[in-house]
Amino acid sequence: MSSSEIHRIEEIRLRIGLPVEVVIENRSFFLDEGQRFGKEEATILMNRLSMHSLYTLEEEIRRGYITIKGGHRVGIAGKVVLDRGNVKHIRDVASFNIRIARQILGAANGVLPLLVEKGQVKSTLIISPPQCGKTTLIRDIARQLSYGTKGFPGKKVSIVDERSEIAGCVNGIPQKDVGPRTDVMDGCPKAEGMMMMIRSMSPDVIITDEMGRPEDSYAIEEAIHAGIAVITTVHGKNLKDVMRRPVLSRLAQSGVFQRYLILGRQPRVGTITFMYDENLAECRFRVAK
Repeated sequence: MSSSEIHRIEEIRLRIGLPVEVVIENRSFFLDEGQRFGKEEATILMNRLSMHSLYTLEEEIRRGYITIKGGHRVGIAGKVVLDRGNVKHIRDVASFNIRIARQILGAANGVLPLLVEKGQVKSTLIISPPQCGKTTLIRDIARQLSYGTKGFPGKKVSIVDERSEIAGCVNGIPQKDVGPRTDVMDGCPKAEGMMMMIRSMSPDVIITDEMGRPEDSYAIEEAIHAGIAVITTVHGKNLKDVMRRPVLSRLAQSGVFQRYLILGRQPRVGTITFMYDENLAECRFRVAK
């Protein structure tokens, strides 16, 4: 593997008894099939991830992932232990998905002018298929809104980071640059986190990722009624796909979001392909260089 390919790795997938799989820009391949990931290596990796103290990561393991220094996330799969129908623990971990978190400073340069008008941030829903750069984008949106730019003062930004992907917190401290006026509620369910931020941090903007539950939508409405802009994301191919979901359809009909952005991978990851206004009418736009 060349050095340029190594620097573009998105995921490293390890499965006991199988060769190592590497994902680069939506293309995957296996390393030397003679080298298989073994059970002993899985145990060593788990010990290193937990610093030899699985108890301290019990809650993260229960959710199926571990966030490590640098904001990288390691997804895990194995034998689930249930307690009254709820996941209590994952043991005998047989699969690891190491997702490489890379911060791209300036990723939101072309997008920010679409979200800010006369100094006011527009509440925005970003619709994106998997691996189209939505988390990278909202991380940089948070950073730029927090720092501010010439003619645009920095905003108080609150990030509700349920999966520790946006700010990549370790022990509550962001590993990514999300700006000097940004507060992060890490590992907290979105709805509860948004309500806590509204009450305690008086944000100008709330940013979160992958909304979709009914309680998320109610929290978003509470924020907007309190005069707080909300920028969030959802998995989907296009606006029509998203509007089939009752929760999102109801939000759209109530005019909660002023902007809808659709992401794609062509000509590069994070490209805005379509934009719609609060009436779901397609907008002409020009992404700044």
